[in-house]
Amino acid sequence: MVSTDSPDVTHGRVPDFFIVGHPKSGTTALRDMLKRHPQIYMPKNKEPYFLADELRPPAATPRSFGSTPGTLEEYLSLFSPATPGQRAGEASAPYLWSRTAAGRIAEVQPSAHIIAILREPASFLHSLHLQFVQIYMEPEKSLRKALALEDTRRAGRQLPGNAFWGPQGTLYSEYVRYVEQLRRYHATFPADNVLVLIYDDYRRDNEATVRQVQRFLGVDDTHPIDVRESNPTVRVRSPRLHSLVHTLAAGEGPVPRALQSAAKRLAPRGLSRESAVAIRNRMFFSEPRPPDEDLLHELRRRFEPEVVALSEYLGRDLVTLWGYDSLN
Repeated sequence: MVSTDSPDVTHGRVPDFFIVGHPKSGTTALRDMLKRHPQIYMPKNKEPYFLADELRPPAATPRSFGSTPGTLEEYLSLFSPATPGQRAGEASAPYLWSRTAAGRIAEVQPSAHIIAILREPASFLHSLHLQFVQIYMEPEKSLRKALALEDTRRAGRQLPGNAFWGPQGTLYSEYVRYVEQLRRYHATFPADNVLVLIYDDYRRDNEATVRQVQRFLGVDDTHPIDVRESNPTVRVRSPRLHSLVHTLAAGEGPVPRALQSAAKRLAPRGLSRESAVAIRNRMFFSEPRPPDEDLLHELRRRFEPEVVALSEYLGRDLVTLWGYDSLN
């Protein structure tokens, strides 16, 4: 939890805006494009996770999360390099899923600008599951089987060993409670301070969406944009080997350290970190297989009421846009 019930934010730079999610919906690319704007500052730590109680358990170690701030002072220090004329922000994508983040953000910045990106539920969960397998959070390679484990996991059984987001982290249906999630933010911030983007619009025209976000944040919307895709969806070739390498790389003790030293000795001289990461990615990841269309159809039937409710809530026909009008 945040260290105090009423944080004292008078001694640090407070972020002005938050990209709250969802993961696998373009948040990384949006953050990468925004941070290149001279009037915007975003820290190197893409996802501090600090303002959501669910994302800061003891298992969220610096090695597994990057440099996770442990105190409010450490969190605010991430934004200290921002100049007075810049808008400072961060992009912890699971803040939208979190039940506590909206209130925690308001404690730190009551006038925060909130940006959310929503994606068609079935395709979103397909990509999210692949991501969780990639980051060692989900040991079950089959999305269908992982979904079938929800009730068991909700009861606290058969939880993944790396469930560093707590028992709720791999309950996939919790991520697509879109109306409930948006209501938490609309109940906490003025309507004009909450921007809801639809992933399809973003994919169709990256630049137009980024310009929309720039206007929302009150910065110059004519500055050149370097359109890019970040954090692409991949498939883990061998979850067992992938997990073993992760354990050795993150572990302590004489055996992991000896293997790490041997790998460094065997690596070609002058090999950059970027090159090493590229080699690793080619070894362990591949293009994702086509999704199970029967499962996607089942998921669309399951989440049709949510899409109908979201359409009514936002005043936009997402039922037609996402193909839910042709399910029968």
